[in-house]
Amino acid sequence: MNGPLMRKFNELLNAYPISLHVPGHKNMTIGYLEQLNFKMDMTEITGLDDLHHPESVIAESMEGISKHPDYDAYYLVNGTTSGILSVIQAFSKEIGKYAIARNAHKSVFHGLDLVQAQAKLLEMDISDATNQYLGPKKSFLYNQIKDSKLAIFTYPNYYGECFDIHYIMDCLKALNVPSLIDEAHGAHFGLEHFPVSSLTLGADYVVQSYHKTLPALTMSSVIFIHKNAPYRNEVIKYLTYFQSSSPSYLLMNSLELAQTFYDDYDSKLFFKKRKQLIQLLKRKGLEIVEVEDPLKLSIRYKGYKGYALQSYFEEQNIYVELSDDFQVLIVLPLWHEDDRYPFAALLSRLDNMYIEKRLNETNHSVPFRTESGLYHGGDIAHVREIDFRNAENKILANHIIPYPPGIPLMFKGEKITENMVKLMDYWCSHQLRVEGIKNYKIEIKDE
Repeated sequence: MNGPLMRKFNELLNAYPISLHVPGHKNMTIGYLEQLNFKMDMTEITGLDDLHHPESVIAESMEGISKHPDYDAYYLVNGTTSGILSVIQAFSKEIGKYAIARNAHKSVFHGLDLVQAQAKLLEMDISDATNQYLGPKKSFLYNQIKDSKLAIFTYPNYYGECFDIHYIMDCLKALNVPSLIDEAHGAHFGLEHFPVSSLTLGADYVVQSYHKTLPALTMSSVIFIHKNAPYRNEVIKYLTYFQSSSPSYLLMNSLELAQTFYDDYDSKLFFKKRKQLIQLLKRKGLEIVEVEDPLKLSIRYKGYKGYALQSYFEEQNIYVELSDDFQVLIVLPLWHEDDRYPFAALLSRLDNMYIEKRLNETNHSVPFRTESGLYHGGDIAHVREIDFRNAENKILANHIIPYPPGIPLMFKGEKITENMVKLMDYWCSHQLRVEGIKNYKIEIKDE
């Protein structure tokens, strides 16, 4: 009676995989999710309230998500994406353009497409530490976001790096520009010795993917709405549009448990085990890139691209978050007393990992675009499929998105250049997962 998914998961679990990736419960070894019971998978029977019109137990549960007194929290059972779409939709009738950082998640661009809106793409800085988008350049930022109807920023970036969010928020407030902060990877921010959340800086809307770093079930997220946020009632209305009419009580219960975990958390054991892990990795000759968020580590090894290095971890049944041309990225567990995470097994497997020394691979930085620009939301009506190797000077009809992290590197509506063709060929030759390319084919505008 086992189907393909069940067979695959049984095969994986029988090998005792160790998670260094999201979700934050790390294969149910972190947090309080053992308190969940599948019998809790119910519908809105008497006494269980209604997420789309909360008046009793769900309302009380959401009031418990109290990270800052200036905000009301709302459960998102369709992931952070549903919160982002709701905010963009609510501002769609306002005059002006959206302002977004180039490292916005694909859901931001999907939201712009739905409302057929224009957005100013802000000039970006590239991180010297990870070679990834970091945050908007401070130079000319004031003029770039001036007269915007909504500014959207990703904080932190996927690799755990934090830009100067204080400066950004000061600029937005001086210009009276509303803000949406995609803090998907910062649900744990505010814990002792971790970065502060943008909730402390008065952002209008903050979305957090609890499931990514806290022990909650996948798709369990929260949107924090400032009590004085513009269009707050419209956003709350659109949350009912972009979420299931049959919201999962398992997901809501997992959010409640994750918040309890957050409220109770003591980080001492985390930093003790983190230090042990880093020391072992360094003894193995691996280079560790530490960033502002202690939960994220980038790991490198001389002579290896991240994609090749990832295979050595997987030979030990250790699964990382992602790899790129330079490194593998791992997301650490929020270790705590009496957790069930196989820490001793992790250290043992890493100690047994042998990486052959070699110098035959060269790392090349992905040619991210950093200049300001303009994004035109909406669909391209007439498209056709073509081999991307023959697509130079054609108009791209869909975003090209390496996943993870889900950040479009080539935008729908752009003219395809020789360098873009080379990059797509590189991705395919290395069998990387890229949305928008299938069997060397992409969609272009049919002119």
